[in-house]
Amino acid sequence: MNLGNILRSAANGWDHNSAAGRLRNKRFLLFVEIAKKFPPPVKILDVGGQDEFWLAMDRSQLPEVDLTLLNIFPAASRLPNSRCITGDARSMREIGDKEFDIVFSNSVIEHVGGLRDQRCMANECLRVAKAHFVQTPNRHFPMEPHFLLPFFQYLPHRIRAICHGSRDLGWWKKAPGFFPALEEVESIRLLSLPELRYIFPESNIFEEKVLGLTKSLVAWRSI
Repeated sequence: MNLGNILRSAANGWDHNSAAGRLRNKRFLLFVEIAKKFPPPVKILDVGGQDEFWLAMDRSQLPEVDLTLLNIFPAASRLPNSRCITGDARSMREIGDKEFDIVFSNSVIEHVGGLRDQRCMANECLRVAKAHFVQTPNRHFPMEPHFLLPFFQYLPHRIRAICHGSRDLGWWKKAPGFFPALEEVESIRLLSLPELRYIFPESNIFEEKVLGLTKSLVAWRSI
């Protein structure tokens, strides 16, 4: 097994036995505790999510839920008591104030645009639900989580695009050219702890640690 395969295996959150899978399962327990504070069925809005995530998790620990998956593309869900809707995380105009009990979002806010766009998504998450659980990778963790290269996030966009256009990297296949590669690397804006605190000023922040380093961050609030 080459180094790339080893890194992908360790970072595969869908594998419950991988390092990333164990961390994801542990993190999910915090969400379970938030959900238990609401009477069932708990109305959950997963912003930017897909049913693969929920199918991979141990949902037996959750109370009865009513799940809505919001994404920018049309989809269908295989989960019971669930539905898919299309929308923009930065402006969920189709959803009323506090319409949901909990907003859940896993590794999405780093993909919605710049800091202003990320703040718009945060404000919408606060508006549409009574509680929230918004997870994102930590910008300052040494291993960039998409391309699985150490410190890749600190390189200029142009250099990252050249690398992405030259070969497969991490979870991403080789881009077909420089400008498609540039589009893709610019579509990722990892957040730091101070930035997450800025856009979620009244939320609790959970820091997920690996070897003493913060791997990912969760902005959360319960009732």
